[in-house]
Amino acid sequence: MIEIRFHGRGGQGAVTSAELLALAAIEEGRYAQAFPSFGPERRGAPVVAFCRISDQPIRIRANIYEPDLVVVLDASLLKIVNVAAGLKPNGILVTTSPDSPDKVKENLKIKNRIAVVDALRIAREVLGVPLPIPPCWGL
Repeated sequence: MIEIRFHGRGGQGAVTSAELLALAAIEEGRYAQAFPSFGPERRGAPVVAFCRISDQPIRIRANIYEPDLVVVLDASLLKIVNVAAGLKPNGILVTTSPDSPDKVKENLKIKNRIAVVDALRIAREVLGVPLPIPPCWGL
């Protein structure tokens, strides 16, 4: 089983990303589940979403406390949320940040593998607006 935790802000697409990943896995014949975890619903507040993917039926109905993969959609969360909490020793953290992977690892004080994409820069260049994930409204 692969367990993935998404960190984002309300309205950014963390919940949608987890759901789309689960649907893609199901389409490929695997078992999957996706679910959010958040407090008061409001745009911009930190949110967490989870996704499990397995070749066998999934009987677990709980949050993911030791993810294989952590995806961070907003670089500001790296400073206010312990996004690497519980990340398995061989786990991977994927985040958006203008910083290098080594700098992000140093700031988070982790030894895990890490991938960094400067999504805000790419959004500015491609979309003309600094959105890490374009809103899906109206699609």
